[in-house]
Amino acid sequence: MLENRPLGTTGMSVPPLCIGTSAIGSIPGIYGYDVDADQALRTLRAVFAGPVRFIDTSNSYGGGESEKRIGAALRETGGLPEGFLLSTKTDPDAEGDFSGPRMRRSLEESMERLGLDHFRLVYLHDPERIPFEDATAPGGPVEVLIQMKDEGLIDHIGVAGGPVGMLQRFVELGSFEAVITHNRFTLLDRSAQPLLDQCAAAGVAVLNAAPFGGGMLVKGPDAAPRYAYRMASDPIRDSATRMLQACEATGVPLAAAALQFSLRDPRITSTIVGITKPERLDQTLELASLDIPAALWSELEALAPPKETWLR
Repeated sequence: MLENRPLGTTGMSVPPLCIGTSAIGSIPGIYGYDVDADQALRTLRAVFAGPVRFIDTSNSYGGGESEKRIGAALRETGGLPEGFLLSTKTDPDAEGDFSGPRMRRSLEESMERLGLDHFRLVYLHDPERIPFEDATAPGGPVEVLIQMKDEGLIDHIGVAGGPVGMLQRFVELGSFEAVITHNRFTLLDRSAQPLLDQCAAAGVAVLNAAPFGGGMLVKGPDAAPRYAYRMASDPIRDSATRMLQACEATGVPLAAAALQFSLRDPRITSTIVGITKPERLDQTLELASLDIPAALWSELEALAPPKETWLR
């Protein structure tokens, strides 16, 4: 189940699951709960001792707290464990500086927090925050990321963001070897389909984040009424309710179907799942390995909301 897959044309291989760490930095405004330092460290110890040898973070998660906590866990273990891939992302600063020089400072901050002097994979994070023309201008974020790769600070570069059309424009540049899309390829939203097809044709790895849509596809819409960080529309909630009922009738957790919807697609290299408690690691592995009847997949497909509700 955790057999490694090629990470596009990078020459690296990764497991089909990746541990996401945005909530590890404690962001109650997004997730609705705090994660204290002790809980975060206990979770990270389990991750670094566990079978999923792939973890993703960002300079900006929790104002840098995610990287600081990961760095503390790495110091306990004596550094990044053998065979473990850690990826991070470059971000603007608190004042919104998304310039090329800021990308270099962002990477330097990540190196200091994590105790690393080199990264195998770094993403340009959420470039929808600036015009595409600014991102790709001479001396801008894309050019500086490429420079840092040429300097040997980074082995491979990717882009992570939201709007599908924007990510497609970055892939067309031919400079990026991996893409993170979030909330746009789930049981409730298929808007990333064109991106997945484009990346498959170009040999660009796709990492699919937020397969649970922020919790709705774990707990159901009554307990988790938000999808992709916002209140869900009526069609989305209705579809999620019917999917929950279909799964319950079959004895399959909705979360298992949501996770395996991503894992079973051959265009997706790895699925990023955030965890904030040690026990969530084993629970996620169990969800990934449960048998799901073919008839349930057909039923869930028929229950998908109309494409007019999908994100862009």
